[in-house]
Amino acid sequence: MAKDSISAKLPLVGIIMGSSSDWETLEHAAKTLEELGVPHETRVVSAHRTPDLLFEYASSAERRGIEVIIAGAGGAAHLPGMTASKTVLPVLGVPVESKALKGLDSLLSIAQMPGGIPVGTLAIGKAGAINAALLAAAILGAKHPEVREAYRKFRSAQTERVLANPEPETASRTLGIASQPVKAKKGTRA
Repeated sequence: MAKDSISAKLPLVGIIMGSSSDWETLEHAAKTLEELGVPHETRVVSAHRTPDLLFEYASSAERRGIEVIIAGAGGAAHLPGMTASKTVLPVLGVPVESKALKGLDSLLSIAQMPGGIPVGTLAIGKAGAINAALLAAAILGAKHPEVREAYRKFRSAQTERVLANPEPETASRTLGIASQPVKAKKGTRA
């Protein structure tokens, strides 16, 4: 199977985060890459607390075989941009939800890179982490047919799940999230 042939290889994707607390978000990128059989590595690399480590990681990634970097950070969220400044590899930024501004600060910090240093910016939080992994797989798929096939199968399975549960009530019961119907008050419309 394709998963076995690529999972034995060196990491193709580097997942880095500003602090270990960001793992709650970035673990979804790692799990998605695991599902696809894409070899990856994870590291805590802070743009502010360990800048020399960040520069070493980013500048050595290509030489070590990394082809895409997923960088997640909250608050000022300088990690994705600083990483992109030290490598020509694609860098996908995942804004981590912050307490103060719910991740909007992170989103804007990552999205507002100056012209010349691109960072692909994803959604805030879990959805962004999952989509960063899927986008990394799509990028890798241009060079690695086994990754493209794994991604194609993921997309097909996703489509089949939706088509198998076209009624929202059935789908929510299947997922265990069915809610009680809302009753209208007397004299009002439902």
